[in-house]
Parts: sequence; structure tokens; C-alpha cells
Amino acid sequence: MEEYQTCTLSNGLRLIHRPKQSAVSYCGFTINAGTRDEEEAYSGLAHFVEHTIFKGTTHRRASHILNRMEVVGGELNAYTAKEETVVYSVFPAAHLARAMQLLGDLVADSQFPEKELCKEREVVADEINLYRDTPSELIYDEFESALFEGSSLGRNILGNTESLQAMTSAVARRFLTDYYTPGNMVFFFMGATPFAQVRRLAERYFASLSRPKKEPCRILLPGGKRFSRTVNLDTHQSHVIIGARAYDLFDQRRRTLLLLNNLLGGPGMNSLLNVSLREKRGYVYTVESSVTSYTDTGSFAIYFGTDHHDTRRCIDLVRRELKKLREQRLSPSKLAAAKRQFMGQIEVSTDNSENVALALGKSFLRYGRFDSLAEIASLVEKITADDLLEVANDLLAEEHLSMLIYE
Repeated sequence: MEEYQTCTLSNGLRLIHRPKQSAVSYCGFTINAGTRDEEEAYSGLAHFVEHTIFKGTTHRRASHILNRMEVVGGELNAYTAKEETVVYSVFPAAHLARAMQLLGDLVADSQFPEKELCKEREVVADEINLYRDTPSELIYDEFESALFEGSSLGRNILGNTESLQAMTSAVARRFLTDYYTPGNMVFFFMGATPFAQVRRLAERYFASLSRPKKEPCRILLPGGKRFSRTVNLDTHQSHVIIGARAYDLFDQRRRTLLLLNNLLGGPGMNSLLNVSLREKRGYVYTVESSVTSYTDTGSFAIYFGTDHHDTRRCIDLVRRELKKLREQRLSPSKLAAAKRQFMGQIEVSTDNSENVALALGKSFLRYGRFDSLAEIASLVEKITADDLLEVANDLLAEEHLSMLIYE
């Protein structure tokens, strides 16, 4: 990876710039605000604001915003997570000023006209209903809801159809004013434009961002009790998640867990769970494990979908693989192979420039840096077989694991 440069603008907004020789550029805001920062009465507000931030500013109507980047072949996009919102653009490099001016206007001056909000409530309601009709996605949020019960971290990102009706222009503007502040955001850029030019444009187009920083008030309740729940949804197959609370973004063991996760149920067809449940026995089409890390906690989850009559067989097979990881130290050759595959997947993922640009913003927001492949490889290389055993026994022991089944 090329070197990157950073600075803090006169209004307190942090900027990170990564040079890349390309005809396409990427830039946007990573905002330290998400579902976790909503009031309970406005569940889904962060996502709703992300949707409606494009519906009009003091200077631009919704149609103007919609076409501003599209007419030059670019894209304007956004997404909401539980602790971040990202608003960004992908565009031909010659149109950087256009993109930055538009993005600055959106985060500083969105007005949320009520006429547009009425239409968008219907759009989001349809999105919620579609999501509810997809049990393989719904089960993840329901599992986290139980895992972080009583905390805003357990809320669904989309909210619900009832809370949608409470989201007025005033409510949306207040959320924007509270959290879309210079001290609570990072502006990221990746492309061929020199750092000095990007900085000058940022000082010019983001000068109106002058709101005081509001620290997110995030409360995490102590770890909940282990649970095992079965919900009858009358689905064509069973959907199962087995998992537990895991490490936060700043825990040094997180890297070891990511390696362990990749070995167990990562994207490779040779993952332990895929070989056991699909390749050897044909019980599942999809089986995977995942790690999600937040600023003060995290989650680890194994998911599979299978025919109802194979559910218990699959659960037993998952438990068998977890038991092996807790009890059997990887040989030097298997450990080296696991590291090689993990780093190879990371290297392949860096070929997707949009994903790298988004990671640039989040990494700088959370850590104040962006690690190169060489730095990541050095950290991974230090992981030992004993480290993997320790993490497996810490998180994957039967007494720690919870389970949710849809059938």
C-alpha cells in the first residue's frame, strides 16, 4: 500500500488521504453515529437520516442532489451501521470539487423537507417488510437483540414501522446537528489528486461545518445470560445461529479471533464447517461464521440453514468442530497454512478499491491510522497455536454459547 497523509482542518474535521493512480476517485464522510446513538422512541432514526439526507438542502432540491454526480458518471451512496454512518461518492477523478461540494452541503445543511420524508417513510417501511420476509438476515439481528438485550446496541438498524411515524423534519435535523459535527467525523479520500489540493478543497467546502462535538453516550449492560430459543416461523428450512459476545475493536485478541473465524467458517470452501456440514454430508447450502466488533464489545456467530430433519445433526457437528478447536493445538504446518490463506484473502480484498476507501475512513475514525498489508501480515505472523487455543477456550466453550433457531 502507498503511504497516506492526514491533517486536521481549521474546524476540527480530520482528513485522511491515500494516493492511488486511477481515473476514479473515492471520498466521503465516516460519522461516529449509528443505531446505537438513537433514543428508544426513534428506533431506526440513524438509518432514516441516512436515507433522507439526500432529499434537499438549503441550496439543492432532491432532484438536483440525485443528478449531481450521476450526470458525470459518478455515484452518491451511503450506509448505516450500529456505530457509524458513511456518506460517500465514487466518481471520475476530474470531478473531485463537485463531489466534495455536494457532500459538504449534505452533512452541513440537509433540511429534511416533510413532503420528501412522507415518501421515504413508505420506502423504508417496504425495506423493513422485505427484511422481515428474509429469515436468513432477520435471525442475525434477532440474535444480537438477545445477546445485547436492554442495550441500544441490540436494536435493529432499520427500526420499525411504528417508530417511523415519529421521525419528523425537526427530529432528523436534531440528529444531524448533534452528531454530524467536525469532531465526530472523518473525511477520507483515495485517488490521484494530490494531498495539498484535497486539503484546500476541504477547507473551502467544509468551512460551514462548525457545530460543537457531542460525545456519543453509549452504555453497555453487563454480559447477559446464555440463552437457547426456538421460534416457529413456519419456514421451509431451519435457520440457526450459535454464538456469543466477543472482543471489541481495541482488544489485542481480536486479530487472533479473526484468524480463528476464517479457519472455522470463513469464505473459503475449505473452512472446517463447510467441509464438515456441506462437502462431506450435504446437509447445508450455506454455513459461515462471522465476527463483528464494536467500540466496547463484539459478537461471534455461526450461521447455517438446513432441512428441518437435519437441524440437530448440524448442531452436533458444529459443536464437534468447536470442541476440536478448544482441545487440539494446530500443527506448525496447519497454522502456517491458515495464516497464508487469511493474508491471501485480505490481499485479494484490497483489489476492491471502494472497500479499501471505506475501510480507510473507518480505520482512521477508530484508530487514527490505517495499517498497510505489511503491518497486518506482521501482526498475523505473531499469532501462535497457543493464542488460538486460548481464544477458542475463552469464547467457544459450551457454557458461553447461545443459540437461536428459526423453524
